[in-house]
Amino acid sequence: MVLLLVVLGAAWIGIRGALAYGHLSAAQQTASTVRASLADPAAAGDAIASLAADTSAAHALTSDPVWQLAEGLPWVGPQLAAVGSVAETLDAVANTALRPLSDVAASFQLDALRPQGGRLDLAPLEEISGPATTAADALSAAAASVSAIDRTALVPPVGEAVDQVDELLDEAAVATDALARATQLIPSMLGADGPRNYLVLFQNNAEWRSLGGIPGAMALIHTEGGALSLTAQESSSDYPRYDESVLPLDDEILTIYGDRPGRWIQNVTQVPDFAVSAALAREMWAREHGGQQVDGVIALDPVALSYLLEATGPITLRTGDVLTDETAVPLLLNDVYARYTRPADQDAFFAMAAAEVFAKLSGGEVDPTTFVAALTRSGDEDRLLLWSAHEDEQRLLTDTTLSAGLPLSNDETSRFGVYVNDGTGSKMDFYQNVVTSLTWDSCTADASGAATGDAVLTVTIVNTAPADAANLPGYVTGDGAFGVPAGITRTVGYLYLPEGFDLVDATMSDGSGFGGGTHDGRRVVSFTTDLAPGASATVTITAHASNPVGPTLEAVTTPTLTPPTVVAAVCGDS
Repeated sequence: MVLLLVVLGAAWIGIRGALAYGHLSAAQQTASTVRASLADPAAAGDAIASLAADTSAAHALTSDPVWQLAEGLPWVGPQLAAVGSVAETLDAVANTALRPLSDVAASFQLDALRPQGGRLDLAPLEEISGPATTAADALSAAAASVSAIDRTALVPPVGEAVDQVDELLDEAAVATDALARATQLIPSMLGADGPRNYLVLFQNNAEWRSLGGIPGAMALIHTEGGALSLTAQESSSDYPRYDESVLPLDDEILTIYGDRPGRWIQNVTQVPDFAVSAALAREMWAREHGGQQVDGVIALDPVALSYLLEATGPITLRTGDVLTDETAVPLLLNDVYARYTRPADQDAFFAMAAAEVFAKLSGGEVDPTTFVAALTRSGDEDRLLLWSAHEDEQRLLTDTTLSAGLPLSNDETSRFGVYVNDGTGSKMDFYQNVVTSLTWDSCTADASGAATGDAVLTVTIVNTAPADAANLPGYVTGDGAFGVPAGITRTVGYLYLPEGFDLVDATMSDGSGFGGGTHDGRRVVSFTTDLAPGASATVTITAHASNPVGPTLEAVTTPTLTPPTVVAAVCGDS
């Protein structure tokens, strides 16, 4: 009789397990579709309904008394417990988080993000904000729950399945969190609660700064009740050199960068922390505009603009030039300097181009799907930065790509920072490239996967300017203004080690030395190199982690003209 019960119980569990596996496999495939369409919640509706049906069925099949009793058995018990836990977690996510979001988003279309007559209807975003926040919280909790499942007793197929669900939930949590933050931020930023003013910095990648380039041009955008207007445009040449930093800089920043970021608006983005840069730019604006304190600061570069032009289509300027996703970068960062020798004429051209692009965007002449993709790509490449003077909004921005803070490490990833700055007073960085690589020279991973050992960071800077670069326009070469001969590039670099890493060795291929300091718990190594056309220089840093750190090495780099290459190395990978 006992034997019969055991056989029947095993058959019962086996049949229900096979059925549950089928539903979970289907749910996993559907979840990938849901994750990919979270940027357009309405499009995810059918997929979410299918996902909820499968997860409900899988949860029901793995939560009956026989299954729960079998979870206490040796060997097979942990396998059943893991499957049951995953089924329960996915069911909770699908039915208590994603379905409510799907229901309220059913009428939401990406076309709602298209301004009409210079105004964006904020109601759809405000309606979806609550469910999006609820879904983000639920997915974060679900990801933590699955991550906590002990894999040590699981057989490979079950362990691998749990790992896949873990990764899927992590990615979905990130996507949903981004949606929740956006639906909270956008209405308030567009003046839902009262008028706002934002200072926009247009970074020039032809003259590097840590966060991209010098702020060569500025604009003021006014928002109110969803309406947007461009109310002022200026050039960095309109700003003076201040006798002292406009705001106090802490001693660590002063040791590494001096007071330059606080005295010249062209240098505010030299510190690779946009919260510092934005506060300095905001104060400089206030000093030149009767004390007006803007509500936030936005930064973007011509490469980000080229992505946006994919959404607007070509824009014909009054000069006859046509801005497209292919022509914008060379025109704005190089050709204009050959055409106009007077900086005032260059500034006028930039102002005209910015006004034309803003008019098209605010007028709704944009494909919303491509527009969202352009914004996402710009944010992922650190080309679109945002800082808010409102503390509650800034908290939402913290730790996102838009905040551009110092490189942030965690239990999985140790992040280096590679930041380059022009020291020539020129636009020669149009001709320069930066190549970065990271490897573990030696490492040991513990049972949790955390690593100790030596990491090697290699950074190569290449001057690709033509051999006769000295004959380029003086505004491009710098004309020897800082003691650097025309055609030569001078680059000042700042390399940030992750928290928990100590500097072991630093070498420069040209034999030059190093400076640096410490910035918010991170060792910083600085260097300067001068390059003739066709020349290159390589810096190699070895850093040691004696205590366990994230086993994946990544580098956050200055966004230059070329899209950044994802630099990563994992301890244990061959």
